[in-house]
Amino acid sequence: MSDRIVVISGMSGAGKSSALRAFEDIGYYCVDNLPPPLMNTFVGLCQRAASGLERTALAVDARTGGFLHDFAPAWESLCEREPSARLLFFDADDPTLVQRFSETRRPHPVASNQGVIGSIHAERELLGPIRDLADDVIDTTGYSVRALREFLVRHFGQQESQPLSITLSSFGFRRGVPQNADLVFDVRFLPNPYYDTELRPQCGLDSPVREFVESQPATKRFLDHVEGMLSFLLPEYAAEGKTYLTVAFGCTGGRHRSVAMACMVNEMLSRKGYTATVTHTDLEGEASGVRR
Repeated sequence: MSDRIVVISGMSGAGKSSALRAFEDIGYYCVDNLPPPLMNTFVGLCQRAASGLERTALAVDARTGGFLHDFAPAWESLCEREPSARLLFFDADDPTLVQRFSETRRPHPVASNQGVIGSIHAERELLGPIRDLADDVIDTTGYSVRALREFLVRHFGQQESQPLSITLSSFGFRRGVPQNADLVFDVRFLPNPYYDTELRPQCGLDSPVREFVESQPATKRFLDHVEGMLSFLLPEYAAEGKTYLTVAFGCTGGRHRSVAMACMVNEMLSRKGYTATVTHTDLEGEASGVRR
């Protein structure tokens, strides 16, 4: 599908927030909790040539309170402006909604003196007219967050969601582990080129150091393990919706082993069709003096 305007509504706890995040990932400009009288005005602004907002997803639900009574005429006006607009209503059975609220411990937006069940029933009655207008009612009872995202990407994404952006970073443990690292590999188990007087002033970008690291028996075994792990993890991270991944390789000073290893892993990923950015923390921000 290539719907330009999608309006999301539905029961609290049925997955609207997860849906909105999924639409944002596949290129929609998303607005949460928009009062219905403003829908048509907002879409008009988005359709201006210079706005750059070609696809928009709007969430309207019980949080808008009294404005919900204005939904039907607002939706009719919006459809006159944009006939291809779609209205999605997210729902789930009562036990599922009760369980989700017990897990989040958030107050239900429709207050009721009969507890969560009473609030759910009151919300169903309140949102009934919107459900009747919906183009699609999506029952998320058996859906995990990941399954819901995959469903929406498959049905509404013009293309696959934003590819996983991979950064391979070398660093020295003397300065500490990078705060943005998702995966950290300690390569200090390899022999240290620092103790070779000819290799000491060079770094892992230089051929002699690279050849020294590659020649170690443990290097190939380690790379095989890393390749297997990343071959499994990268598709899983992408399917989960992760957009950035930083894999860090550390040695003592961040000049030799970690640098060479980051470059080798980059070449391995390239052969598998991945594109990664390689950074060398201790080479780029190196202070004067030689460190290991």
